[in-house]
Amino acid sequence: MIYITGDTHGSFGRVEEFCEKMKTTEKDILIILGDAGINFSGGRYDRMKKEYLNALPITFFCIHGNHEQRPGTIPTYREKQWRGGSVYYEEEYPSLLFAKDGEVFDFDGKKAIVIGGAYSIDKMVRLIYGYGWWPDEQPSEEIRRYVEQQLDSLGWKVNVVLSHTTPLKYAPIEMFLPGIDQSRVDKSTEEWLDGIENRLEYQKWYCGHYHTEKKVDRLEIMFENFDVFYSEPFSKVL
Repeated sequence: MIYITGDTHGSFGRVEEFCEKMKTTEKDILIILGDAGINFSGGRYDRMKKEYLNALPITFFCIHGNHEQRPGTIPTYREKQWRGGSVYYEEEYPSLLFAKDGEVFDFDGKKAIVIGGAYSIDKMVRLIYGYGWWPDEQPSEEIRRYVEQQLDSLGWKVNVVLSHTTPLKYAPIEMFLPGIDQSRVDKSTEEWLDGIENRLEYQKWYCGHYHTEKKVDRLEIMFENFDVFYSEPFSKVL
């Protein structure tokens, strides 16, 4: 089975409970829609999280969020092909896979494109207190071009989009934190995703980031809930 959930931010108790409840095995997959929190603290604490997760009976497929370092910038990570796309992994933790932005993966006959990253409204707090923050948290111009090239090659048709943040039109404004001046929030990634969504023919769009659970049309924002990955007939789009 292929399952999907929202941000975990380094707290995986509910994931362990889910694995126990569903009696998962390493052949099952859990997609985390960014901010898994596995490459956030560095050093011993990150290793402890990875050892814990690697021992769970499931394979993790993680989208890039804005509260974690890109694995492609970490020397211990290697790149390999998995289900038709490129993922990053460490040999010591083979069940922890991190999707490369713009790659297209085959999930049981359904094409899913991955678009990670977002802006951190808590950037200054993390910098002041020495928590992890990385300037490449949002998709670069190079990544954006690659995503659009991938979609060009697919005729702008995919079954599923897996992103961390939402297209701007779907942003859950009711979740915006009070006291945050929205005019100072960089929404360039959401604006770009708006343009992608306007052109794209797709069946389902999953995202996280906003710590809420909400469905709007074909888009679903996930947080602590779990679901079975989209299973409608492939022929509707492709």
